[in-house]
Amino acid sequence: MRVMRDPDDPYTSFYGVAWSPDGQLLACGNYRQEVQVWEVSTGTRQWIAREQPASARRVAWSRNGKWLASGGGSQGQGDGGELFMWDMHSGERVRVLSGHPGIVYAVAWGPTGAVLVSGGSDGMLRWWNRQSGKCVQTRQAHQGTVQSLNVSPDGRSLASCGDDGAISIWELASSKQLRTLRRDRPYEWLDISGIKGLTQAQKASLRALGAIEDAPS
Repeated sequence: MRVMRDPDDPYTSFYGVAWSPDGQLLACGNYRQEVQVWEVSTGTRQWIAREQPASARRVAWSRNGKWLASGGGSQGQGDGGELFMWDMHSGERVRVLSGHPGIVYAVAWGPTGAVLVSGGSDGMLRWWNRQSGKCVQTRQAHQGTVQSLNVSPDGRSLASCGDDGAISIWELASSKQLRTLRRDRPYEWLDISGIKGLTQAQKASLRALGAIEDAPS
């Protein structure tokens, strides 16, 4: 068994870890606004970046091992999100993907490394072009935070899960939602159309638990 500890702070809290494609390196992000890369066989830290302005909550390697993505954000300051790309040959930060309004809790690369998908505290998925650094697609994915993303082995599909208890399947290339996997919620298919005395907040809560409005007769 090998235990790797931050030599600068052995009590550092790490938020996320990711293996390099060859299984030789391990990347992690921490609350001290750092991205670190460790050599697993020796337990030594090979690389550290302190250019992440906020807590690094998630890290993800591209399948070719050339790129590392890190995402996070700061709570209490408008829940601002941060998303970056790093060149793993030089160790330099090469892209700042701006315009992420929510804290980044999940990141995943497309199979060729040309596209990066992020999920945040606002429940949205965002498709980013690696070369331009621009957001090319935005999709409402979950009610509440997007907690995890995973690309299928064939690279065609993306799975997302979140606070709403649902798993959504997406076509990665087109960002089209294919299906939703969800167990029945407490008020699944309860028709609240025409019910009086409910506030808008109460209706929203019931819809989040499976209720429906304006159901066809």
